[in-house]
Amino acid sequence: MPLTTLPRYSVLASAITLALMPTLALADDIDTEESTSEARKSRAPAIEVIRVYGARGVHSYDETGTVNIVNREQIERLQPLSNEDVLRRIAGINVKGEEESSIVANFGIRGLAASESKSLVLEDGVPVAPGLFIGNDRYFNPRIQRVERVEILKGSSSLRYGPSTIGGVVNYQTKTPDEGLLLSGRVGSYNLREVNIEAGNSTASGDGYAGVVFTHAQSDGFMDKGYDMNDIMVKAGMALANNQSIGVKFSYHENDANISYRGLLLDDYLAGERYNPAPDDWYLQERVAFDVNHEWLISPDVTLNTIVYWSNVSRDYWRYNVDTAASNEAGRWVYTDALTGNNRAFERFGVETRLAYRHTMFDMDANSEFGLRFMTEESDDARIRATRENDRTGINDRHRIDSADSYAAYAQTRLAISDRVALTPGVRVESYEQQQVVLTQGNASAKTSNTEILPGVGATFAVTDNAELYGGVYRAFSPAANGVALDGLTDQNLDGERSTNYEIGIRGAQGRANYEVAAFFMDFSNQVVTGNSDPNLSRSNAGETEHYGVELAFGYDLGAGFSVDSNATWVPKSEFMSGDFAGNRLPYAPKRMANLALNYNLERFSVAVTAHYQGEQFGDPSNQVDIPSGAAAGIWGGLLPSYTVFDVFAQMQVNDQLAVFGSVKNLTDKQYIAGLRQGIYVGPERAFEVGVRYRF
Repeated sequence: MPLTTLPRYSVLASAITLALMPTLALADDIDTEESTSEARKSRAPAIEVIRVYGARGVHSYDETGTVNIVNREQIERLQPLSNEDVLRRIAGINVKGEEESSIVANFGIRGLAASESKSLVLEDGVPVAPGLFIGNDRYFNPRIQRVERVEILKGSSSLRYGPSTIGGVVNYQTKTPDEGLLLSGRVGSYNLREVNIEAGNSTASGDGYAGVVFTHAQSDGFMDKGYDMNDIMVKAGMALANNQSIGVKFSYHENDANISYRGLLLDDYLAGERYNPAPDDWYLQERVAFDVNHEWLISPDVTLNTIVYWSNVSRDYWRYNVDTAASNEAGRWVYTDALTGNNRAFERFGVETRLAYRHTMFDMDANSEFGLRFMTEESDDARIRATRENDRTGINDRHRIDSADSYAAYAQTRLAISDRVALTPGVRVESYEQQQVVLTQGNASAKTSNTEILPGVGATFAVTDNAELYGGVYRAFSPAANGVALDGLTDQNLDGERSTNYEIGIRGAQGRANYEVAAFFMDFSNQVVTGNSDPNLSRSNAGETEHYGVELAFGYDLGAGFSVDSNATWVPKSEFMSGDFAGNRLPYAPKRMANLALNYNLERFSVAVTAHYQGEQFGDPSNQVDIPSGAAAGIWGGLLPSYTVFDVFAQMQVNDQLAVFGSVKNLTDKQYIAGLRQGIYVGPERAFEVGVRYRF
């Protein structure tokens, strides 16, 4: 059955919800060694994502793959407008910027195209991308204002999660407000206005917490790509008994954005024109989500975590058709009166449970984990033909329902072979069935199913107390979406996109320096690509790609309050090995990327100057060099030049209650191309922001 269209909730409705929530208690998820049973009594349980342990040396990681963690202090230092302002600072991650608030997710990891998602995005361990198995999984991006820390996991440790972990896993761990009230806000270029409220409280015993995080942000936007966003999150938790606790999270998000698929045509870009190329197109998004976590400490050595989650996302995209001939003559997009709404709604329900068990095996200490997951997804895809005289209503001439039921199971054991060596073998099984029903074709339907077995093994070796070797090999996959797997309402018998991933690295610290170096190789088979022997099909399995490279990170305390942080990524090969594009480099996969930050901290004052370098990259798989000069149809390609952007951030903690902060982003006003999609997406020009935080 079609999904029910989401109502447009008001702030008042959200406030009523808030008024009902304080009967519960708020909690935070803790993934560190301090997560003892006593600490967990007063905090909400959660499915673990990144497990960090600090007992043995400065390297501190128990994971068998590369781990990056960006904490709240680091996030505040960057003063981001979006989570991708944070991700672009991480080695191995390439962001394809379409607009400064990153309403949809556009990033790639380790040479995977930033225009296609092959990495799993989670919030508090729960999938947030609207359609993992049914497609269109980029249409929701968690807002950075509610995020406490960002966790990025690459390598064999991502075997615990799925699907779509070929590049890795990104988890946004949300805030749990401290007791009291925190108000913050900022204003800036392009008429940016943002207000944030964080409020929390706890019971006298400390066994229960409740809190809320609310954000309102609006801006005229760079190139008049404005947005008006409200985001609210309520978290609560309580101890049910000495060995059990429960946590809940409710969130609501809405955003009306004046954005489109259209970019500037080449002549206007070269002439320095900066305007919204589709001023009447709108992207209207809403999301409601609810999670319930339960943790049961069955014994000192056995813990059972269970999470139940539900979400509903609507995305109405209203765009006017173009007159191609008139656009070519004018050198900019010219629109007709034909308005089309590509409107989609996604609903997801899932249950996941994990049993963690500390024991001995073959006279070795062992930590085992067993997990099960059931998830169902459904999307309602409607195309509405409307006119200017009858906006946002009209005839639904293409209406289809896509759905998928999926089951997953995994088992993993970490064996401490010695005090310094640990081995972690594991296996994951993903099984799913997809269905498509086209209502405008008399309810015609088709089904397909697939099962993937994904083994892996990783290891760590503590060379010294301050240095650790790690590595592993594992199988990962990304499912073919319904529209491809059931193209033409026929089971195309497509396999999942599979990759065998290898990684080896070293991380640690010596004196004032800390470092990490990781080499990786990904052998990607069965990739879904365009170009088929059957012209009636849109895409098929055919592509094989190979990716290898090196990530480096280095930090050094210079003394006197100064420090340096840096990272670099080199991916010499990210190449199609078969199919129509054999020998070509993947789009949006630059060979080189780098970040450098010079920091200064003096008691309550800090300042940072950062540089972000993005190497040249192709805009499409054909690897054409010239960007089309007119209103060309089809794939937009061309070679995007390299660029470097400098930012300056400063903040002052005036006293225990008041902090002020400000930034200059794109300090040198660098003009650059961020992406191509029916025209040129221009990178944001120089912007100024200033803000304040006050805790009551």
